[in-house]
Amino acid sequence: MSRPRLALLIGAHEPAATRRNFRRELDADLVEYHLPDGDIPERFDVDGAVITGSRASVYWDEHWIEPTKQWVGDAVDRDVPFLGVCYGHQLLADVLGGTVEGMGEYEIGYRTVEHAGSPLFEGVDEEFTVFTTHSDRVVELPPGAEPIAANDYGNHGFRKGHVFGVQFHPEYDTDTAESVTKNKDDQLTEERIEGVLDGITPENYRAACEAKGVFGNFVEYVRRHREESGDTAAAASD
Repeated sequence: MSRPRLALLIGAHEPAATRRNFRRELDADLVEYHLPDGDIPERFDVDGAVITGSRASVYWDEHWIEPTKQWVGDAVDRDVPFLGVCYGHQLLADVLGGTVEGMGEYEIGYRTVEHAGSPLFEGVDEEFTVFTTHSDRVVELPPGAEPIAANDYGNHGFRKGHVFGVQFHPEYDTDTAESVTKNKDDQLTEERIEGVLDGITPENYRAACEAKGVFGNFVEYVRRHREESGDTAAAASD
């Protein structure tokens, strides 16, 4: 059986680290689209799709956001499985009828999240470590969506049908965590930044690697969905 073919929708304005991280974690054939450049898919010839993080908010008026939402909505209607990470999680919630709002604060650094059981978290301890960085959150889930992960900042995961979203960043390596944290100097105090940097340790990174299991679980979900539906990426291209 061939590897699943996934659309990787990259929302990062500077995409090098995002490409590195997702290419490493996704055992699939990737078709990459850099959304801020206006590179939006026009076809649906994929077995699934992954939407990455971004410094954008889903409610911003950037030229690429509405066309992305339109394609995502059409793909969901065609039963294309999705995984959204951070911004991708929020965009999927928005497209499906949920509500995303600013938090008025930042959640950043290695944090603890609990999941409630889902194919996405197969093999992941109920309480697990993740790296987080976000100032928006999903405050109202889409109608019919199931919450699958949370912490004291709010929702960290949901599922609706073949759509999954996680607020945290399971793909981050330590270089990315450090770079993202240092670039928050216009939003966070020096003391807060230093505190987060102090927490980016080999021990915390090793603990957070457990959450990388969501990628393998999603790819396996896409593979099973393809087999059960009898569809192929080529057949879905019209």
